[in-house]
Amino acid sequence: MRLNNLLVVAGSGRNSGKTTFACRIIEQFSHLGITSIKISPHFHEPSSGLIHVSGKPGFEIYEETNRNTLKDSSRMLRSGAAKVYYIQTREDNLNEAFSEVYMNLAVDKPVICESPSLRNYIEPGAFIIMISDKVNKYKNIKHLQGLPHVTFNLEELEAIDYFPIGFEEGTWFNK
Repeated sequence: MRLNNLLVVAGSGRNSGKTTFACRIIEQFSHLGITSIKISPHFHEPSSGLIHVSGKPGFEIYEETNRNTLKDSSRMLRSGAAKVYYIQTREDNLNEAFSEVYMNLAVDKPVICESPSLRNYIEPGAFIIMISDKVNKYKNIKHLQGLPHVTFNLEELEAIDYFPIGFEEGTWFNK
């Protein structure tokens, strides 16, 4: 399934810059009412500010309302996202959980999702892979690197003022 208004951010591991990149894109496109989605395969007790939206065996969906924590979803909200959803899901429930959130979003508004696994199910308008020399716990993303994408290096991210990514008429595109 192709979703043109979806930008997916993957990374080479923990601390590769996925959330940093997502926040910079959110800042750049906040005037368009961007929605952000953070997907995690880890289940934790919800923290302050996470409002339960939906859940089934295998996944839980929350809306982030607290912009004052160090959590990735809070950082996205603080960066200017109109709405931020946090999904905890097992791999086999990922597509269903994402679809449940996505079906309530406007198809002409930008959506950014931090989840390497989502690219296994959906073809987004744009796909970004973040890499870094400071990665903790490398992830094997070789199967994703063969797909069309743009790669950014976390260490170079600070020097970039403008990203070669655009959003027009409901579609993300690489410039």
